[in-house]
Amino acid sequence: MNALVELSDAHVVHKARSGSLFARDRVYALTGADLAIAPGETVGVVGESGCGKSTLAKVLVGVERPVRGTVSFRGRDLWAMPAAERRRTVGGSTGMIFQDPSTALNRRLTVRQILRDPLDVHERGTRRQRDDRVRELMALVGLPRALAGAVPGQLSGGQRQRVAIARALTLEPDLVVADEPTSALDVSVRAQILNLLLDLKERLGLALVFVSHDIQTVRRMSDRVITMYLGRIVEESPAALVTDRARHPYTRALFSATPGLLDPVDPIPLSGPVPSATRPPSGCPFRTRCWKADGTCAREMPAFSAASAPGHRFRCHHPVREDESTRDLVRRRDPMEAP
Repeated sequence: MNALVELSDAHVVHKARSGSLFARDRVYALTGADLAIAPGETVGVVGESGCGKSTLAKVLVGVERPVRGTVSFRGRDLWAMPAAERRRTVGGSTGMIFQDPSTALNRRLTVRQILRDPLDVHERGTRRQRDDRVRELMALVGLPRALAGAVPGQLSGGQRQRVAIARALTLEPDLVVADEPTSALDVSVRAQILNLLLDLKERLGLALVFVSHDIQTVRRMSDRVITMYLGRIVEESPAALVTDRARHPYTRALFSATPGLLDPVDPIPLSGPVPSATRPPSGCPFRTRCWKADGTCAREMPAFSAASAPGHRFRCHHPVREDESTRDLVRRRDPMEAP
């Protein structure tokens, strides 16, 4: 199946506030990203804060332009298009749900105006058809019609996020990118929003990119899980295998840190702070915290290697064995139990 969106060797570099007056530091937000999103699939993106998840999301929907590499939409280079065509392509075929609905929505506009705005900008349908579409969207995300005249400040957090989801769906996109869509919500509301996203994905046939710190939720919602570390994609795995058969040491450590009621496992301890994105380590960026690191890891960044399962690849010189359980890794990393 042809990819809906594809990144090839995408790099994003920002200027930092640190450094000298004439030579400011550079933040390497995304480095050498290769990723293809197929129509209708859900791809989860996990990693610690500052690993480049949000930057990857912005590149996928054309908000951020990479300094190197390409972003292709249905086989066409997004940034080689004329500006007007790019706006039509991105605006009409992608939607984005932001982290905090209280800041993502215009506080002065009513729900009706917020949902009509994309239709007005892209000149979709007649005035009556646009009003009908607003009512359809509100019903789709479970918002009462009585809230059409309300402004965001009059809504609860869950209702605001439903408005944000409806706005992302206004133009019937093929791809929706959800960047931490539940982190600003109460625990009691998160499940409702996640179930809504899953239901909409199935009903509308959307491709969904789900970015979150809640990695167990990502695993349950996704077909495929991408692990990022310091701006790089370090592993790509089918969601069913990411907990017990991940090959990259960082992925194993990341998933071991999440609580499990049925089979609790202590987290794999990692030593040292996350390196700075302005001065990333040579070679493999995870080597400064990895218990398997050696001189080879310091000299060169590993290329992608294929695991035994289709669609499973990783970048590591010394990967975890597929048959090695996370519990055994924890035991070996525990200094009190070291041989």
